[in-house]
Formats: sequence, C-alpha cells, structure tokens
Amino acid sequence: QVQLVESGGGLAQPGGSLRLSCAASGFTFSRYAMSWYRQAPGKERELVATITSGGTTNYADSVKGRFTISRDNGKNTVYLQMNSLKPEDTAVYYCNWRANWGKGTLVTVSS
Repeated sequence: QVQLVESGGGLAQPGGSLRLSCAASGFTFSRYAMSWYRQAPGKERELVATITSGGTTNYADSVKGRFTISRDNGKNTVYLQMNSLKPEDTAVYYCNWRANWGKGTLVTVSS
C-alpha cells in the first residue's frame, strides 16, 4: 500500500524558511519522479516542484529561485526547502506520486 506522509509545515515570517519532508513507502521510490503541490484557500491545487528519478528538477515560476526540491533515495524521502517565504506561499502542501497523495502539511507565512 502506497503511503506518503508530509511533515515540517508550520508558521514562518515573510523572508523566513521552512523545510518540508515527505516519507514514502509502498513502491520503489528511487525509480520514480516525485512532486510537491500546494493549495491555498479558495484556489486550485497547483504544481510547485518536481524531481525526476535522475535528479532533474522543475519549478513553478512563482517559486523558482526560492524553493529547492531534493530527494534521498536511501531514506525514501523527498524534501522541499522553502526560502525567502512570502505570504502568498501560505497553503497546504501535498506530496505526490502518480495518483497518490499525502494528507498535506499546512504552511502559514505571516507577520
């Protein structure tokens, strides 16, 4: 059974940083691309970042230069390092593999 468990969300000030983690199980993690999505209140879920099995990364324009996605295949974990946070980054962040989703972790950016 596939499981994706996010952690690391919380409250940050504008300009601050948070690091999200997603622990994956139930599939051969190292063979697949992984993604982070987010959903702000009243808005569509949007793709934030993707990392391929080979380590190639892609980012939404809104986070490029501020966020970094990475993975540790030995730990079956994908990370999202979020720097220079803005209030508009406030959302529930979800880990994704194919049609599988974690339950999300809330990130709030506020003074």
